[in-house]
Amino acid sequence: MHADSVVLDVDGVLVDVADSYRRAIVETVERVYDDTIEREAIQAFKDAGGFNNDWELTYAAALYVLSRQEGYAADVDEFADAIARRGGGLESAIETVDAVLSAEAARRVDGRWNRERLRRVFQWLYLGADLYRELEGAEIPPGVPADHAGYIHDEPVLVESDTIDRLTERFEVGVLTGRPAAEAEIALSRVGLSIPERHRFTMDDWQEGKPHPRALVTLADRFGSDAVAFVGDTLDDVRTATNAAAADPGREYHGVGVLTGGLTGEEGRAKYEREGAAAVLDSVNDLPALLE
Repeated sequence: MHADSVVLDVDGVLVDVADSYRRAIVETVERVYDDTIEREAIQAFKDAGGFNNDWELTYAAALYVLSRQEGYAADVDEFADAIARRGGGLESAIETVDAVLSAEAARRVDGRWNRERLRRVFQWLYLGADLYRELEGAEIPPGVPADHAGYIHDEPVLVESDTIDRLTERFEVGVLTGRPAAEAEIALSRVGLSIPERHRFTMDDWQEGKPHPRALVTLADRFGSDAVAFVGDTLDDVRTATNAAAADPGREYHGVGVLTGGLTGEEGRAKYEREGAAAVLDSVNDLPALLE
């Protein structure tokens, strides 16, 4: 595979977020609504597309739980499939609720659906009390313990230092992540990867989110690249590279999937291949050999 620059996702590529972000999604909905989804069900929303932002995935999971409390009998996979058929993302989740419930039940769901409460509890769970106060600039949400340490500290490093050295020595390296900037900086510091701000896109830098190609094409412009390898752990990461190739046909864009996030094993490999991934790797540590 030819590439002169490499763009990396963070979650599921550089650090393992199974016990941080994904745990926070499940537990946030449980704390707010006394009911939740299984952690394995998160992947159904990810596969539906449009949920690069884990706050929005949490909101969608809450919509499913609230709909179920109103009598919706289908499982999470069917709910996520309905979202995918409508184009993916939170707006499609809202449309799905309106489609599967009566008008009166949908209004009750909307009345109980509290996105700001969900976001605040999510951030408290993920960041912990001290970082919440520092990064959110607010007191912790009412009704939660003041001494919570935060799941951000439970993110094992996936990328090896030798991999970072080999990539940064040979390629322009950038980052494209759905994390807020401050949380991205914490993860990059933990793995020992120094990326200039000009070569990063975080949640704070663009509104569209993956799989919209703008951020990836902009990074390619800034690198002056002829060919870009974009490495991620979701189908939306592969779709981002595909969309970038369509939007910017003068360059090559290769979507590379890794099996260290929500997509794992042979089933994960098959999903990536059906989506048109240029390569599927066991981990990001196999990337230098692929490019060399």
